[in-house]
Amino acid sequence: MEENLGLFFGLSFLTALIAFAFAFYLYLWVRKQKVGNQRIIEVSALIKKGADTFIRREYRILFLFALIVALILFVLMPKPIWQGDVGKNIAMALSYIAGTVLSAIAGKIGILVATLSNARTAESAEKGIKGAFLVGFRGGSVMGLLVVGCSLLGVASVLMLTGDTSIVLGFSFGASSLALFAKAGGGIFTKTADVAADLTGKVELGIPEDDPRNPAVIADNVGDNVGDVAGMGADLFDSNVAASASALVIASSLSGDLANISMVFCYSLLGLLSSVLGIATAKIGKNGSPTKALNSSTYVTTAIFLVLTTLATFLFPGFSWRIWGASSVGLLVGVIIGITTDYFTDDTKPIVKRVARASSSGPAFTILSGVSYGFVSALPAMVGIAISALVAYTLCDPLGPGYAMFGIAMAAVGMLSIVGMIISNDAYGPIVDNARGLAEMGGLGEETIRIADELDSAGNTVKAVTKGFSIGAAGLTVISLLGAFMSEVNDALAAMGKELLTGFDIMHPTVFFGTLIGAAVPAVFSALLILGVDRNAERMVKEIHRQFDTIPGLREGTGTPDYDKCIDIATKGALKELVPAGLFAILMTLVVGFVGGAEAIGGFLLGNIVSGLLLALFMSNSGGLWDNSKKYIEAGAEGGKGSAAHKAAVIGDTVGDPFKDTAGPSINTQITVVSLVSSLASSLFVALSIF
Repeated sequence: MEENLGLFFGLSFLTALIAFAFAFYLYLWVRKQKVGNQRIIEVSALIKKGADTFIRREYRILFLFALIVALILFVLMPKPIWQGDVGKNIAMALSYIAGTVLSAIAGKIGILVATLSNARTAESAEKGIKGAFLVGFRGGSVMGLLVVGCSLLGVASVLMLTGDTSIVLGFSFGASSLALFAKAGGGIFTKTADVAADLTGKVELGIPEDDPRNPAVIADNVGDNVGDVAGMGADLFDSNVAASASALVIASSLSGDLANISMVFCYSLLGLLSSVLGIATAKIGKNGSPTKALNSSTYVTTAIFLVLTTLATFLFPGFSWRIWGASSVGLLVGVIIGITTDYFTDDTKPIVKRVARASSSGPAFTILSGVSYGFVSALPAMVGIAISALVAYTLCDPLGPGYAMFGIAMAAVGMLSIVGMIISNDAYGPIVDNARGLAEMGGLGEETIRIADELDSAGNTVKAVTKGFSIGAAGLTVISLLGAFMSEVNDALAAMGKELLTGFDIMHPTVFFGTLIGAAVPAVFSALLILGVDRNAERMVKEIHRQFDTIPGLREGTGTPDYDKCIDIATKGALKELVPAGLFAILMTLVVGFVGGAEAIGGFLLGNIVSGLLLALFMSNSGGLWDNSKKYIEAGAEGGKGSAAHKAAVIGDTVGDPFKDTAGPSINTQITVVSLVSSLASSLFVALSIF
């Protein structure tokens, strides 16, 4: 089977190169599309400049943080340098840095293509929905292919060079830690501008969403790129790497580990290949629905993956059909989570219409109905994650000790197998959102704006589906990371001659101590991020008021707003607010581990997973629900723009903005980060805990 592992290393590199080549082709295709409107060119340049400035300043801070963490890893991981192999510590530190660098590169290139695509999507909308959809989707696909290609290439390279799956955890931690701060920082930036622009523009002044008179409008468009492109790209890069890392760590502890490791790489590369084929076949009719086109592409990719993995499992004797079953269940549950999320957030479905109708009675009813449906929406996804974990466990347990957790890990790999398509759909969202704003600021006419609105509405729905999918995948991933944590703990216990762990007894006081604290962390983490948005948005609202009060002719449209000032407020505030929440989650993990040891961390991870998944699903879905309720009213329902229902819906949307784009999608990164910190520090917790 060793020959097969070498084969799959080679095929992983080849598949990644195919993805990169196809991404480059799509980039060239998007760049060839014409942009002739001078105003659109100017505004698009402002958006690109603002996004580049923020990313440059954010990455400067994050790479300083990464160097400090790399130094700590060098000194302490896998063992303190005065006790262990210095070479392994160097490999761990370098692997961590490689994870941060690849994640950052994917995000940076994604922003480059997104800011290139937005203007071209806006102008294509003048000719109809078909061309505009294709530009937006292909622009997003560049990001999707790069993220998955980089993750596959990175994991394969680290394992091939080191031969140590624990070093792959260091690579995953690098990706996760950058994703945690990038998602938090980008989310705070984008929702600072979005909340401030909506409250001052729509509610106070009664001007359109992307009216160029609003000083926050460019910052809002910049935020779409740094939050939903760079941030979400880093988030899903992290999820994909973490799923592979946990599966590889567990596989290395099993009998026949080379066959199992080969299977992880085989399924991962086939997932990327399926995404390439799904993206290549994506299309929409002249009067087609963008939402249906995006969903159809996802279903096509899913079908291709199932066919390819079936063939691979048949062709390679060492591959188990039970593990194939676990992987397939994970993928199908991911699709089901997407469908249920779509039901609660799509403005053609009844739930969004009910919240819009409730808005006619005032903002309190908007909030109450949205919160209620948001909590209800968490149930199908939580049940889906539970069923996929249970089925995977039951299918693979007969294969031998440890295979049950490997089955859960492969269910996570299966769910994330089509992540290239998922990221493409997600990146499509901010591109068409920007395009809608550019169409209005460029004066392209009501029909073009209507087409852009239809594209944007599909983008909102798909973004909600993507968030649900990524949260579900994170749930399975961290369950498998819990298995990886146990594997690492048992290695440390065996080295010390102590009794091995077989599980975590929730009735044990130490485990229960960790569970209670772990359950509280996602709530406090979310509060810190939302308070960051709140404080920063207040500063921006004051600046918008100042400009309308002091710039002559701004209300009438003859004055020029100071867009840079609002971008600067959003940038400084986001960089200031992004660090505390991330450090809080990491430090709480270390405190619990050093106080209660490995068993307390087992409880901590359990509480963190359950609480985090519930809050993440609730906030992501309720935010998407409020957003599309607002858009549904703006399309003419319940009195249309300017009505009492519209103003109530805008307030609901401003509450939902930090829910769905800041706190909600950041929680799944948080639970992944604390799981990886736990695994990396497991030997220290075993040796140095107080209890």
